[in-house]
Amino acid sequence: TLPALPPLREAGRMDLCVFGAHLSGMALNGELLELGARPVGPVTTAPLYRMALLKGSVPRPAVVRVSTGGASVAGEVWSLPLEGIARLLGRIPSPLGFGRVTLADGSEVQGFLAEAAGTDGCEDITAFGGFRAYMAARMAKSA
Repeated sequence: TLPALPPLREAGRMDLCVFGAHLSGMALNGELLELGARPVGPVTTAPLYRMALLKGSVPRPAVVRVSTGGASVAGEVWSLPLEGIARLLGRIPSPLGFGRVTLADGSEVQGFLAEAAGTDGCEDITAFGGFRAYMAARMAKSA
């Protein structure tokens, strides 16, 4: 049998954990706002994940659940209307998608995850603890 779905916090809305450019103040956060998203708050995952920097001209992280060598990653939970979730899902490029993310407190929430094969050969940025910290270090290095 399939595991039970987490309860909706509010009818017609779903919580979604973001880790990259959709974080508050980052380049794609406006997409969430246009879809009617509201911030729930910052979160940290359980130490089960790795974060890689996807190849391309725009920095995009990919969070992958691993069986060994995982770490905690910082993110944010946003509440979106179900229609907004559907529209966002249609925009997400491979290897990204949605899946269950286990948070540090043991709860689960839907969130951005990536197919492991899509991160082959990509730079591992897990040690930064999150995309915001990675970007801050990158900016400091170029200053």
